[in-house]
Amino acid sequence: MNQPFVISDAVADALQNGRPVVALESTIISHGLPRPRNLAAAQEFEEILRSAGVTPATIAVLDGVPRIGLDADGVRRIADEDMVKASVRDLPILAAKKISGATTVAATAYLAGRAGVRVFATGGLGGVHRGASSSFDESADLSALALAGVTVVAAGVKSVLDIAGTLERLETLSVPVVGYRTTNFPSFWLTESGEQIDWSVDSPEEVAAVMRAQYELGHGQGIIVANPLPPELQWEPAEHDAVLLEALAEADARGIRGKAVTPFLLSYIVGASGGRSLEVNLDIARNNVRLAGEIAKAWSRTTQGQR
Repeated sequence: MNQPFVISDAVADALQNGRPVVALESTIISHGLPRPRNLAAAQEFEEILRSAGVTPATIAVLDGVPRIGLDADGVRRIADEDMVKASVRDLPILAAKKISGATTVAATAYLAGRAGVRVFATGGLGGVHRGASSSFDESADLSALALAGVTVVAAGVKSVLDIAGTLERLETLSVPVVGYRTTNFPSFWLTESGEQIDWSVDSPEEVAAVMRAQYELGHGQGIIVANPLPPELQWEPAEHDAVLLEALAEADARGIRGKAVTPFLLSYIVGASGGRSLEVNLDIARNNVRLAGEIAKAWSRTTQGQR
């Protein structure tokens, strides 16, 4: 059978020769940022990596084919075309129907792992939703990370989610969570959530050492590196809290339930914040891409002579 995904020449060459590679998701471009700013952001994220000597591997499904690394036209397509959000469960359907899709954290991690890309940068993870005890609403990101074998750099999970519940689920799934120079789990727009985690790391080299130990132990789960924004870049906490409470109250007043809740909250927050939340989103992504690049370089150094 033919390989079910395509790896770009640049990514394949970097992997073959042990050079650093970082996976990037496409949903943040297609659904997370407005046009035409999303195209500039996608190009910027890739350039941050290239300027650091790292090969970017933006991942998406184009015309039914999962692609690990996009050319300039592929990046333009995920920014300009209306694409469905593709999680892991959607991949075979898109392939059979030859439909294009922007990959979520779950699908990006899955495909990156299949291709041999070990480091992935995103903004924030999905997680356990508020009220999940009755709705059973939980992001596929969590179960996918338990199987992907990929190190994900993220600014925690969005504060619209149940952060404590998310950390409990990650523990149950045996997914290691380490804070980058912190033991206070970040909550995306805010530097700290108040939820404590057990372990922290102080350098990209230390992350790479954890990755190496995980590999040698045969432990196939992914690793989450929780990378908080510097306090001076976070959304002003009092304003964040006020907007979040307003958004939650509005969702309740409109009777919005289940899968519709988080998209509604995020959209409402963008409007209610006057776009401030979007600016912080971009700072988060840049911060995570930079750290992921350094981790990928440290990982590459640990694997020299292993081939």
